[in-house]
This record gives sequence, structure tokens and C-alpha cells, in this order.
Amino acid sequence: MKKILIIASIIIGIVGLSVVGYGFYLFKTVKDTASEMHEPIEREKTRLVDFDSREPLSFLLTGVDSSGDEIKGRSDTIIVMTVNPNEKSVKMLSIPRDTRTEIIGRGTQDKINHAYAFGGVSMTMDTVENFLGIPIDHYISVNMEGFKDIVDAVGGVKVENTFSFNYEGFNFPQGELFLNGEKALAYSRMRYDDPRGDFGRNDRQRQVIHGIIQEGAQISSITRLDDMLRAIGNSVKTDLDFDAMNKIQSKYREARHSVEEIQITGSGTRINGIYYLIVPDEEIARVSNELKEHLEIN
Repeated sequence: MKKILIIASIIIGIVGLSVVGYGFYLFKTVKDTASEMHEPIEREKTRLVDFDSREPLSFLLTGVDSSGDEIKGRSDTIIVMTVNPNEKSVKMLSIPRDTRTEIIGRGTQDKINHAYAFGGVSMTMDTVENFLGIPIDHYISVNMEGFKDIVDAVGGVKVENTFSFNYEGFNFPQGELFLNGEKALAYSRMRYDDPRGDFGRNDRQRQVIHGIIQEGAQISSITRLDDMLRAIGNSVKTDLDFDAMNKIQSKYREARHSVEEIQITGSGTRINGIYYLIVPDEEIARVSNELKEHLEIN
């Protein structure tokens, strides 16, 4: 009997050490990933959000065409995401990349996606903030080539395709689809065969991002979690450090259950032979007021 108790104690001890060891490994891996992602910027913020008080906050999400691990070039995707933990809701607004507006820091009118090429994420945040008239608190930039690795790491994403099309060798039938990383990237990039052009592509991009948020939140597999952390570390940059990410995960995570996609519209025109999307002032005001209300800004 004594021998059995000793053996049982050893087994329990080994299991306990394994759990503690993996817990330490996981904590260290997450912290290392956060450190790899962390890229602060020199920018005068409009305000400081108190995470502990669960104040609503905003993010600029940019998807940037790039090669390798470096995030540079023009922003192919510009999404403003507001998070209200009190209402447990998220709002996502895609800004068409051809939108004509003032590029803050250059004093010129240009396509909004050119701000990234001129001055990186800092100039893009300033430009979007000026365009919408709301504070942009934090940013997340994604290397679009690494985007497919993130989708694969969460096990794929579910989307609702509104019409059938072919793109980059893939067929996307109408209806509910489950996409791997390569297909998700192609699905989110197509625009020329879409009757709604950039607006249709923006819808598909928001679908994929929403899918990543939902699938990623449900990950319990150790292998998939490791893969996801590796993919994120290689492809994502943000001004949030580990402590800030931890607080947001703790204080704001319930907001992911209600994600609303909002639209901004305009009309296309050519100026000096270059295509632009012109968004009327009243349309900007409408969207701005909706986001301000969600951010609880008077």
C-alpha cells in the first residue's frame, strides 16, 4: 500500500510539474509574441484610454501589401474598429482605399491609402482621425502575405459569400464557405469583378477578420495556439505592449459577441486622370456621429 501511494505521488507530481511547466512556457511564449509585435510610434495622442475603467476605445486596423516580414508599402486595407465593453459590442468601418482626403502631415489631398506610404502608420492614424473626426487610440498592422498563416493557425474561417466568382485560381460559390488561409486571402482581395468594387471587397475583408476573431477566441488546442502565436508574431505590429493586451483581453473580451459592420458611401470621379472616391461631408458626419456615440464621446 505504501509503495502504491509513493508511485501515485510521483505520478501526480510529474503531472503537476508538467502543467506548471507548460503554463510557464505558454506565458513566456505569449509574452515573447507580444514583445515581437510591439512597435511603439511617436505620435501625440488625442486622449488616453483607461483600460481598468473599461472606457470604450478605437483601433486602426491596416492590411499592408508587403514582402517578407517587414510591413511597408501602401495600406491595402483600412478598417476603424470601435469597442464598447459596456454595450458588449464592436463596430467595424472599412474606409475605401481610394477615398480622397487631406493627408495630415503633408497638407495635400490624396488617396487615403497613400498616407501609409508617405508616413507609415502614424500618418495614417492622423489622417483617419482627421477624416472621421474621432480619436484613433491604437493601431494594428498586418502583413497581408502573412495574413493567410493567421487564418490557417485558427483553423480556417467561415464567411457568407453573396455571389459566385473565381479569383486567383479559386472558385468561390455563393453561400456559406469555410476558407483556409490561401483562399481567405484571395477572397478578401478580389474587387474588379465585384459589381460593388471596393465596397464589396471591404465587406469580405471584414468577414474574414470577424471570422479570425471568433475562431481565435475558441482555440483550446495547444498546437493551434502555438501556431497562432507564431503566425501573429511574424505578421502583426501594434503599439500595444503585453500589459495593455492583457488588460484588453480581460476587460473587453465580451464585446466580440456583437460585431456590427457599418458602411461609408461616396461617388467615384477622376481628377487629372486619377480615380478617387469622393465622400460627401454629410456622409462623413453620419458615420462620425455613429462612432462617437459608440465611443461615448459627447
